Amino acid sequence: MRPIIGFRQDDRGDWIADLSCLHSQHVRHQPPFQDRSWVLTEPGRAERVGTELACPLCDRAELPDRLRVARSAGPFNAETLPAGLRRDHRVADGTWGLLRVIGGNARFRMTTDRPFDVRLGAGDEQAIPPMVLHQVTPEGPMEIVIEFLVRSDAPGSDTDREWPVTT
Repeated sequence: MRPIIGFRQDDRGDWIADLSCLHSQHVRHQPPFQDRSWVLTEPGRAERVGTELACPLCDRAELPDRLRVARSAGPFNAETLPAGLRRDHRVADGTWGLLRVIGGNARFRMTTDRPFDVRLGAGDEQAIPPMVLHQVTPEGPMEIVIEFLVRSDAPGSDTDREWPVTT
């Protein structure tokens, strides 16, 4: 579930909810299938800012559009991988992670509605949604890099910002 941070209209005039994860979803009023009469008025939409919508794109770890690399961490190997990355932790809100495996193998687990548990090998990449618990476990010798991605058009999306990993 992701909070709605705003609304906009597409070219056809249909309303789109922008989510904190940087994805967006149409929120159409199409009775009797979708009763969303609230989307038709400014007060109705304003009342929904902050409420949550399920985001299947996050559950599938699909990167949103218009992201850019703000910073990188690593490379790390099996010996230098920080303890904080080995246990459950989160990428900061409004920031996506991209785990790149340079060599060897690593297990990646993520707590989404359909939990991820994948083995990644050299050349593999794994997107990491903001604020989702995840962990990395080396499987023998390995080398990884983690990139932190932000929306290129987001306010305050500059490289001077601190990029905490939260636990």
